[in-house]
Amino acid sequence: MTNFTAARQMMVDGQVRTSDVTDRALIAAMLEVPRERFVPADKAALAYADCDIAATEPRTDRARRYLLKPMVLAKLIQAAEIDADDHVLDVGCATGYASAVLAKLALSVVALEQDPALAAKAGTLLSAVGAQNVTVVAGSLAEGWRNLAPYDVVLLGGAVEMVPVALLSQLKKGGRLVGIVGCAPSSKAMVFCATGQGASGRPIFDASGPVLPGFVKQEEFVF
Repeated sequence: MTNFTAARQMMVDGQVRTSDVTDRALIAAMLEVPRERFVPADKAALAYADCDIAATEPRTDRARRYLLKPMVLAKLIQAAEIDADDHVLDVGCATGYASAVLAKLALSVVALEQDPALAAKAGTLLSAVGAQNVTVVAGSLAEGWRNLAPYDVVLLGGAVEMVPVALLSQLKKGGRLVGIVGCAPSSKAMVFCATGQGASGRPIFDASGPVLPGFVKQEEFVF
């Protein structure tokens, strides 16, 4: 039987701390949240592996969803510089793991998922781990969730192949959006800051990840 407490400690010590993640509150959150609860039971032993891990079973009617690898998630969250009074939107929350981590850092979290059944599962799991400051909603990931905007931080729970303009527009002035942007193998983890008249972005590290539904770049035909 897997010792998940020990596996969680090994994940933090071997993947997170060694990747220049020094935020104490974030490290504490990742040591507390049981990642194994947010993946299928047959994948629980792999929950702390250094990889993107499937959070849903394959289906023909929807794309399989993943949890970002722990190192990438940790570096993105650290780059967002979340304060204790921040309002955060987690885009593509899948089963809710990142939202559970964010809930320990921010005042409130909106967990957005496109599939209503997956959103319901995320709500059940988040309640089970005591993440009472998370509101789970179902809707288009690309459109965000304007009903509860503006946000101090937007986290992308996967890669996007183009800059998510609609999500940037839901940030407060000075708000930050973090995520993986671009097409692999040239994609980058980026942080964007809302200026009030747009947003400026900068790369923070090389990264790739599963593309979120609604964010695949359309092919352009050249004549």
